[in-house]
Amino acid sequence: MDVYEAVTSRRAVRGFTGRQVPREVLERVLSAAAWAPSASNLQPWHVYVLTGGPLAELKKRAGERLAAGDPWDEPQYEQYPPALKSPYRERRSAFGEQRYGSLGISREDLEARQRAASANWECFGAPAALFCYIDRDLGRPQWSDAGMYLQTVMLLLRAEGLHSCTQMAWAKYHRTVAEVLSPPDGLILFCGMSIGFEDAGAACARTGRAPLGETVTFVGGH
Repeated sequence: MDVYEAVTSRRAVRGFTGRQVPREVLERVLSAAAWAPSASNLQPWHVYVLTGGPLAELKKRAGERLAAGDPWDEPQYEQYPPALKSPYRERRSAFGEQRYGSLGISREDLEARQRAASANWECFGAPAALFCYIDRDLGRPQWSDAGMYLQTVMLLLRAEGLHSCTQMAWAKYHRTVAEVLSPPDGLILFCGMSIGFEDAGAACARTGRAPLGETVTFVGGH
């Protein structure tokens, strides 16, 4: 698979088979992803990979919280601005309509939307999950570095025939994740990432992208 195919075939998959991901594949992907760029080579990501019993335990604990109606943990960072301005507001709205529309869920059916969202904490059935932490003392450029690292991981997963889904949703249960992972003090859970083989029968809408002229400005000649 060449780089262009990896980029264009990567998408947020929300339905995985139970087929296990070999440990050596995950090690190969993460060893290569370590070459992702970061300013002054800080490499600010702290990554945990869960499979098997530990992942099952995390899913169980998250499911118990969800069933009990426990409130989300206090946020460690702001996921979205309180009031998104245009065009970001419209893009987010369009994503929601396409995501839930593919599941046959109307905008007004909040209960069904909540049930669909709860699949986040089951990792959409994925047999492997990655959790990315960052030091709370680092700044926005280092958060950007972590994003480049995660993108590198996702593209390498595609090269291995795997799919993924990054999930800020796990940050809402960061205390539960910490119960299982015991990360050092001072780290913030940025996101989780479900990893596995796609369930081709699961509804999974491919979100479109803005036209090039809407996001890119060319300055100069040829």
